[in-house]
Amino acid sequence: MADDTSKAPIRAQVLIIDDEPDHAEVMAEALRKPGHVCTIVHNLAQAKDELLHGTFDVIVTDLVMEHETAGLEVLRLAKEHQPDAETIMVTAHGDVPTAKAALQGGAYDFIDKPLDLVVFRNLVNRAAETVLLRHQNAALRGQVQSAYGFEGIIGESAAIRRIIAAIKQVAPSNIPVLITGESGTGKELIAAAVHRHSKRAAKRYVTFNAAGQSESLLEDQLFGHVRGAFTGADRDREGVFEYADGGTLFLDEIGDMPLTMQAKLLRVLETGEIVRLGSNEPRKTDVRFVSATNQDLKGKVATGKFRDDLYFRIKGAEIHVPPLRERREDIPRLVNHAAGRFAAELGKPVPAVSEPAMMRLVSYPWPGNVRELLNVVQRMVIMSDGPVIDVRHVPEEIRSADRDDTASIGGTSGGGSLAGVGLDKLEKEAIRQTLAMTGGNREHAANLLGIGERTLYRKLKEYGLR
Repeated sequence: MADDTSKAPIRAQVLIIDDEPDHAEVMAEALRKPGHVCTIVHNLAQAKDELLHGTFDVIVTDLVMEHETAGLEVLRLAKEHQPDAETIMVTAHGDVPTAKAALQGGAYDFIDKPLDLVVFRNLVNRAAETVLLRHQNAALRGQVQSAYGFEGIIGESAAIRRIIAAIKQVAPSNIPVLITGESGTGKELIAAAVHRHSKRAAKRYVTFNAAGQSESLLEDQLFGHVRGAFTGADRDREGVFEYADGGTLFLDEIGDMPLTMQAKLLRVLETGEIVRLGSNEPRKTDVRFVSATNQDLKGKVATGKFRDDLYFRIKGAEIHVPPLRERREDIPRLVNHAAGRFAAELGKPVPAVSEPAMMRLVSYPWPGNVRELLNVVQRMVIMSDGPVIDVRHVPEEIRSADRDDTASIGGTSGGGSLAGVGLDKLEKEAIRQTLAMTGGNREHAANLLGIGERTLYRKLKEYGLR
C-alpha cells in the first residue's frame, strides 16, 4: 500500500506502550518521520502514569504484555483519563475475539504484528485526523459559548462554574438572593440570570439602585405615593415594588440604604405589603427579591450600620462574585469576547490579540474588574489599525503597571521587590499565568515557558495546579 502523502501530515502526541523495547522504537521511528511526537513506555504501570499526567492524541498499545488483558486495561484507562484520544491496539496473536472486544470498548482500530509500517503510519495519521476534527468542532462550540456565555456571564474558571451552578440551583425557588462582590464584577448579570431562569421569567424584571438616594426619595421610589402626599404630587404613583409585582425586583447597592429605610424594607419583605406615601392602605405585592452590594454587610451589622434582621432576611442564598484578579484564567475569554463585540459595533473585522498583549492584560490586577476591562478592550479595538491588537495598543497605564511579585502573587497591587521571594513561588505563578493566558493549552504554555511538556506536567502535579 502506498503511503498517503497527498495531505500535509498532522503533528500528533503519540503514546506507545510495548514491552518489547526494540519493537516500540521501530514504531516510534516510523511515526517521527511525518512529525509525530512519540513517548515510549514498556509496562502497564508506566502507561498509567503517562495517561494520568500527560496529554495525548493517539495511544498505540500492545494487546498482551504483563498479562493477556493488559492492552484492554490500557484502553480502559485511556477512555477514563484521555477521553479525546484514539487508541490503536497491536497484537501478534491474531486474537480476533479480543480485538473485537477492544473495538467494542472504544478502540479506534487494531493491527497485527508483524507491522507493515506504511499501513501502521497511515492508520495513526487517520486517528490523528479524527482527533483534530474533534478538537476543531470543540473549538467552534467554544467560540459560540465565548460569544454568548451563560446569560452573558463569560468565563470558564472554577469560580464562574460555581456561580452558574448556584444560579441554576436557586433560580427556580422564591428564596431571596444576595449577590456580593467588588464594583465592576458583573453582579447585575447574576441578578438578571436568576430572573431569567426563575418561574417568573415571563414577568417583569425591575432594577433599582439605592446608592446616593435621599431617604424621602428612596421611600417614594420603592413604595410610591398617592395624590397630595407632598407638594407636586398631583397624581398617584406606584413604586418599584408594585411595578415588579409577580416578577423580580433587583435592588443594587443595598448596603447604602439608611437605617430607617432598612426597617421599612424589612417590613415589606416580611409581610408582602407596601404602603404608599400619604396613604394608610396596605397593598399586597408578590416580588422575588434580589439584592447586591460591594460592601461588607456582616461588618456593617457588627458596627450597627446595617440591621442584622434585614441582613438575614435578604441573605436567603448568597452568591459571591470574586474580583477579576482572582480568576485571571477568565481574562483571555473576556478579552476575545469583548473584542468581537466592539468590532461588530464599529463594523470592523474582529481583531486577534497577540500573545504579548494578552500577557499584559492577564497580569494586570484590574482594580475596576470586568467593567474596567471592557472599557480598555473597547479603546484597543478603536485604536487598532490592523488585524492584530498588539502591545502598542494596550493603554500606557497597563503597559507600565508594576507586575512584580506583590502585584501578581497573591493578587494585590503596589510596588515591591522580587528580593526574598522564593523561586518556587515565582515559578508557580509564572506557570499559572501562562496557562491562563493560553486558555489552559498546556503544549502552548510549555513552549512559552521554554520547558518540555512532561516537565510542565510534573510541575503542575508538584504545585497542585490544574
